[in-house]
Amino acid sequence: MRVRLKLVLNCQPDAAWAAIARPEAFRAVSAPLATFESLTVAGFPDRWTPGLPHPVALRLFGAIPIGTQTIDVAFTERRNGVRMMTDSGHALSGPLAVIDSWDHRMAISATADGRTLYRDQLSFSAGAVTPLVWVGLWLFWQWRAIGLTRAARSWRVRL
Repeated sequence: MRVRLKLVLNCQPDAAWAAIARPEAFRAVSAPLATFESLTVAGFPDRWTPGLPHPVALRLFGAIPIGTQTIDVAFTERRNGVRMMTDSGHALSGPLAVIDSWDHRMAISATADGRTLYRDQLSFSAGAVTPLVWVGLWLFWQWRAIGLTRAARSWRVRL
């Protein structure tokens, strides 16, 4: 099953690309609905590290444990100017562990007026409970859309 977003963000594509590569931005657009805590001694890195899965604990409203998962990213650029971050992590424990396949892709490209076209697609499977899981993930994706739209106004390219 799939959950998709397609948004035009009020920031430059370079700024959006820099933001989605930072755990701090991911956490900001997810809170307070969902909070993520690093399970490593060093905590979250400044940027996601490709090929180095990062374990996290997930809580609903910062209080209700939902389980643990890994975030495992890769970054690619295509010839047509589309940059993509792929998360192929997976749930380790808790209710989300019913998800048996996970493919999350975020794409950044420029609009004609220099803003950012942001596309976000999650393809997943959770067996017989997939439709129930879809409802929860769809709601979370809508929350993230609101957070992304708000946060993008302040994103600037960091030199």
